[in-house]
Amino acid sequence: MTERIQNIVVAALDEINRTREEKIPTDNVLDLCLYGDSGVFESMYLVAFLSLVEENLEDEFGVEVSLTSEKAVSRRVSPFSSVRRLIGFIEEELELVGAHG
Repeated sequence: MTERIQNIVVAALDEINRTREEKIPTDNVLDLCLYGDSGVFESMYLVAFLSLVEENLEDEFGVEVSLTSEKAVSRRVSPFSSVRRLIGFIEEELELVGAHG
């Protein structure tokens, strides 16, 4: 399941890169910081990226997952601090809704 989620995240980054002048590096994607002081997204772009990931997750797994829920934004360590953490959060959320990889 982890690999499928990573592919979804990378596909969303690739789609966003098609519209950006300054490309987001995807060579070491797991350690890529999405948001914060060293993040690649400002808040509105992060929301757009997360919406795209949510749509792709629904297409892939057939379930709705909210990545911008209170649960996500209130964590001590943000799931947006790196792609690796985002993938871990997505796996937890998919498990809760009973999605199987």
